[in-house]
Amino acid sequence: MSDTFTVTTRRGWFSRIASSFVGVLIGFLLVLAMIVLLFWNEGRAVQTARSLAEGAGAVIDVSADTIDPANEGRLVHASGTVATGETLTDPDFGITATGVSLIRRAEMFQWKEESRSETKKTLGGGEETVTTYSYTKDWVDSPQDSSNFKQPDGHRNPEMRWLDKTFSLSEAQMGAWRLDVQTLSRMGGEKDLPVTAADAQKVKETFGWGDARIVQSRIYLGEDPNSPQVGDQRISYELVPLGPISVVAKQQGNGFAHYQTEAGDALFMVDRGVVAARQMFDEAVAENTFITWLLRAIGLLLLAVGFALVMGPIGVIFDVIPFLGSLARLGTGLVAFVLAIAVGTVVIAIAWFWYRPLLSLGIIVIGALISWLLVRYGKSRAPQPAAPSPA
Repeated sequence: MSDTFTVTTRRGWFSRIASSFVGVLIGFLLVLAMIVLLFWNEGRAVQTARSLAEGAGAVIDVSADTIDPANEGRLVHASGTVATGETLTDPDFGITATGVSLIRRAEMFQWKEESRSETKKTLGGGEETVTTYSYTKDWVDSPQDSSNFKQPDGHRNPEMRWLDKTFSLSEAQMGAWRLDVQTLSRMGGEKDLPVTAADAQKVKETFGWGDARIVQSRIYLGEDPNSPQVGDQRISYELVPLGPISVVAKQQGNGFAHYQTEAGDALFMVDRGVVAARQMFDEAVAENTFITWLLRAIGLLLLAVGFALVMGPIGVIFDVIPFLGSLARLGTGLVAFVLAIAVGTVVIAIAWFWYRPLLSLGIIVIGALISWLLVRYGKSRAPQPAAPSPA
């Protein structure tokens, strides 16, 4: 059986017109949603910036070895080494390690479907779409439901028996401090944990399947690693190791909790390594700036998509002659882009006035002053008319 499958669909002009008006409704909703997103994003950015500034001014450095009850409820910064007597275990395969989190990564050799579509306009406003579905076998880290394939026959995948799973510490210590799940879950820095040949017997005893073996530092479940069959699985591991961390949070008993700022955000920051409080706040400020600009870009892009959907019927109407439809769509795309920039910047400007009234007025005054000075400078440099000569 061929591993490609082609489907050709045709839609008439009236059907496309009806669909385009559904797109208009979706476009209006998308435009409204992006206006709300852009406005909210400015408020979020201001609140986070103010919260971080408030926290940076309130935080105090404390020792990891002792806890001062006088600091109860205050925002503290502490650095120390994470320690535990607990061992992490994957009970399904018997793999053990010492760390913050043991992460199991599961893959299965299975069929996967990919599609590629080519659409062309036909005279009279119709549309013909040729979709080619291709099927390949590969190692994939999530189940591919073959019942949803366009052509499931000959491409059946069995159930993926073993999935990703994480085994984490319930608590640990950092000197005198107790680290709970909400603190430990913020520790990153996972590293590959090779499964060694010494683990092979333990895996077989725990797993109880003779086909389990260690191949390239992974557990292989199947008959022949050199010729994998659909349904074979391989299991690898990552470990979030113990080590030094730095925490900025509220002191609560012998542990940490969220510190509620007056500006609105609740602060709780964890970095791997010994990191000064100032650096942690600087990193948080940089992250806030990045998120702000990212959401602005996403908002403007989806605004353009929304306006393009609103004007979608125009292109379909002109598609009666495909060449005219392409020209019309080029024009509406340009208009959608201009509208997105105009509306987006106006929304951001209004949000600035709403959330930063004093700063906004200051910028306007400075801008007006600069403009006035430039005009004055331009006039002073302009050639003066010559005085009339005496008679």
